Amino acid sequence: MNTTVTKFILLGFSQNPKVQTTLFLIFLTIYITTWLGNMTIILVVILMPHFHTPMYFLLANLAVIDISDSTVTAIKMLRDFITHRNTISYNWCIAQVFFFHFTGGAVVFFLIVMAVDRYIAIYKPLQYLLIMHPRVCVGLVAGAWLGGFAHSIVQVALILQLPFCGPNILDNFYCDVPQLIKLACTDTYITELLMVSNSGFLLTLIFCVLLVSYSIILVKIRRHVTEGKHKALSTCAAQIIVMSLNFVPGMFIYDRPFRVFPGDKIASVCYTLITPMLNPMIFTLRNREMKDTVRKVIRKMMTFTIKESK
Repeated sequence: MNTTVTKFILLGFSQNPKVQTTLFLIFLTIYITTWLGNMTIILVVILMPHFHTPMYFLLANLAVIDISDSTVTAIKMLRDFITHRNTISYNWCIAQVFFFHFTGGAVVFFLIVMAVDRYIAIYKPLQYLLIMHPRVCVGLVAGAWLGGFAHSIVQVALILQLPFCGPNILDNFYCDVPQLIKLACTDTYITELLMVSNSGFLLTLIFCVLLVSYSIILVKIRRHVTEGKHKALSTCAAQIIVMSLNFVPGMFIYDRPFRVFPGDKIASVCYTLITPMLNPMIFTLRNREMKDTVRKVIRKMMTFTIKESK
């Protein structure tokens, strides 16, 4: 398709310099917190031998995806707040769409993997370590990334076949499919239906299946599990909360073709920035073992820093 548009203008949140400065500080704090929280989980899982289990291996990999997911949108947004140049080239816009859906899709498939892990742990506890062999875990992680890649390729393909020859203003702080489709100078009815089926419908279907799966797991825990019951319930509760934080904003955005609402921007902030920050907090606060270990690591680091300063 012929495209004459070479760049897009991102409206962001506000054109007021003072508001932009305030938002820069807020979102920079969120981004730094995202890095600190997720890196803490990654380092704890790597350095502490008793965390070398399938569940924590998957948790550490989810932390990697959360950092990646947040970085795709945060770096460009923070840069725009400083430079006040809210533009992005056509090629970079397509690249951002690719990486945004690559990491976002990987998160969705990864949450499926984590649900499968809990199902096996509860229903086949004696065979758990045999089934969730390290090579199996690596394969599942690779499969999640490949699933995200396949999903992303479809999204980019939807955009590349559209011509852009008129307006180039995106009412968002990053490039994404719903806003870009609105700027195409052609009939986008079929494209929007494909977008909904590939993103919105799949998100809703997977969310419902996961809710049913976790409900079955929780019933099993309450009725049959005696040893480690509280830990199992806390772990599942944390995963359900994280799953909801990831799926609900995404369904709000991608389940509605043909119309863009102001609330989409708030949902996008939750999906791209708030959720990656909250995920490590939720898993840490709901897991006593992880929480106690993080406290010990922080104490050791503070003690070491104080000794070095003397």
